[in-house]
Amino acid sequence: MIQTVVKRDGRIVGFNEQKIMAAIRKAMLHTDKGEDERLLYQITDRIAQRGESQMTVEQIQDLVELELMKSSRKDVAQKYIAYRHQRSIARKAKTREVFLDIVNIKNNDVTRENANMNADTPAGMMMKFASETTKPFVDDYLLSTESREAVEHNYLHIHDKDYYPTKSLTCVQHPLDNILTCGFVAGHGASRPARRIETASVLACISLECAQNEMHGGQAIPAFDFYLAPYVRLTYIEELKYLEDLNGEDYKDLYDEPLMDYLKQPLDGLTGRERARQHAVNKTVGRVHQAMEAFIHNMNTIHSRGGNQVVFSSINYGTDTSAEGRCVMREILLSTYEGVGGGETAIFPIQIWKKKRGVNYLPEDRNFDLYQLACKVTARRFFPNFLNLDATFNQTDEWRPEDPKRYLHEVATMGCRTRVFENRFGPKTSIGRGNLSFTTINIVKLAIECMLEVSGEGKEVKEQRISKFFAKLDNMLEVAAKQLDDRYQFQKTAYSKQFPLLMKSLWIGGDKLGPNDTVESVINQGTLGIGFIGLAECLVALTGKHHGESDEAQQLGLKIVGYMRERVNEFCERYHHNYSVLATPAEGLAGRFTKRDRKQFGSIPGVTDRDYYTNSNHVPVYYKCSARHKAEVEAPYHEMTRGGHIFYVEIDGDATHNPQVIMSVVDMMDQLNMGYGSVNHNRNRCMDCGYENADDHLERCPKCGSTDIDKLQRITGYLVGTTDRWNSGKLAELNDRVTHIDHGAQDLFETK
Repeated sequence: MIQTVVKRDGRIVGFNEQKIMAAIRKAMLHTDKGEDERLLYQITDRIAQRGESQMTVEQIQDLVELELMKSSRKDVAQKYIAYRHQRSIARKAKTREVFLDIVNIKNNDVTRENANMNADTPAGMMMKFASETTKPFVDDYLLSTESREAVEHNYLHIHDKDYYPTKSLTCVQHPLDNILTCGFVAGHGASRPARRIETASVLACISLECAQNEMHGGQAIPAFDFYLAPYVRLTYIEELKYLEDLNGEDYKDLYDEPLMDYLKQPLDGLTGRERARQHAVNKTVGRVHQAMEAFIHNMNTIHSRGGNQVVFSSINYGTDTSAEGRCVMREILLSTYEGVGGGETAIFPIQIWKKKRGVNYLPEDRNFDLYQLACKVTARRFFPNFLNLDATFNQTDEWRPEDPKRYLHEVATMGCRTRVFENRFGPKTSIGRGNLSFTTINIVKLAIECMLEVSGEGKEVKEQRISKFFAKLDNMLEVAAKQLDDRYQFQKTAYSKQFPLLMKSLWIGGDKLGPNDTVESVINQGTLGIGFIGLAECLVALTGKHHGESDEAQQLGLKIVGYMRERVNEFCERYHHNYSVLATPAEGLAGRFTKRDRKQFGSIPGVTDRDYYTNSNHVPVYYKCSARHKAEVEAPYHEMTRGGHIFYVEIDGDATHNPQVIMSVVDMMDQLNMGYGSVNHNRNRCMDCGYENADDHLERCPKCGSTDIDKLQRITGYLVGTTDRWNSGKLAELNDRVTHIDHGAQDLFETK
């Protein structure tokens, strides 16, 4: 006798004979002879009694076919078989439609989900095929019923769901010194330790590229300047040795001689050891510059992940005050300013200047000149972004200015915004750690439901609506925390050998694992992020205004994100993980949530009437206000969103000759205790020859005459070389962006 049924999604439910009867009755009603009640009950009883205790849906349907074929009603059997076949086709239709869009290189939100991936190439197609077939498997077999229903009903989004079955982690900050001093094995053959700057640069590239194939998120180097500095000195010594052979002199006393800086100078008038020293410095600077050029070129041309994507790479630097570290920073900045190829702006790596008082921010600081250069480069090339180490939540008591390894105690970030620093299970550091996975809550839908459930005007109505919202939010936070823990429990069963570079050389504690050990003992050093999207639209639904235009809305916004932070702290204790709140950098999600909510609720002014929800806690891109106002509104959220956040300012026109505007933005971040931010501005790019300028309305390339002109733009935290790869939601957002600073403005903010 059948007692339970295994459904197609893997769930086990009680047997319900009414479903068999309904299917047979439907088939009978589509025949000329119509319904036969006696036969209907006879077949149903026979299947229920003779079946096994647990059967699959397909097995039961097979029995129905056999019983109908044995009966006198072959016409019913034919209709039943035909109906069953049609249902099978219908279940596959959605997959077929998606696959045909990929095959026919349609420009839609499926093929343009990730702007850094060209889904039109064969490798890109294969990745999309794999992605779109893996997601349903995750829904059916790896998610709990509660999580699956939350995703299905548009309350929750599980990021990188297609990578879920691989057990991979999201991202990691590379302890590059491990790679440079020890070398590593990646596939066939081993990479030897570095002995000069060129090798160090190449190994840095290889480390990022290899790790990208073992993870589903970005790769970052937390202290690019500190890690590469020793190889500047080794290159300098190598140049001195060349001179020893050439001149027959002994320059060993110069090998470890302190240098104030590495600056190219003419050799005219110099003799003896002074000439040898300057000659070696000049040659070293040239080699460092070429190494930095090669690093940037490789990060923009060498593809990872099946040969289809360049690495989502980031480098952090700014606080090494040694002559060698300064040389690395100066040449990476100058190479970035010059551009790649024909002068194009480099898309990767995302560069992040670590701003620190006493090191590089004030005029008397050792690296202030490099900070000025960084602002000049940002004014032309978008990067570097600026990470504020002076923000109260980015500091630690372990940091000492005289410590040669002080970078261990400096927060570093991924370019998009992911931040990993606090740690319940080990040192408070960014190095050797990263995010494990993250999930985003659609707080806009929760607010819309409350708006519709509690209608009307007045203070009491608004209070009821908000109270109901927090109850819904609380429930969804519970679902998200449990879902992340479920994924963690799955991830921890992976073996160390599945991540040969990550666990051997990069992840903190991973080098202690044997190849057949699971990663369970080390991955809790990472973080689990609970994100949110659309705070602005959420507030409009609850109060009628967003936080950029209403102090009441702002106070509620702070209360909402503050409550998320409190609950996340509770989840840390309950589940024993490093949970954090993430200001989600939505790309495809920005439009996906909105499209589904609009289909359900219709177009609601200020909420669902655009093709996207505003990223995280940002003031809407279409809201015209000053940079100062935008900063004052967004600043308080940075301390609460320690899983990652970013602040943007839009500048009108060509910022190339006005780096002071960039410095003013950094000053504002310093004053308002903001953690991470940058500036957007105009940059046109000819898609035929690569020529770039910042004209407001460039229609024809002055270099080659092409009219195929695109705007280089920041999509979330990273740049995209062409908006052709942007999805519809992000394109709509791009078209709505307004500026916050006139590019001619000079004295915008208080001085430091």
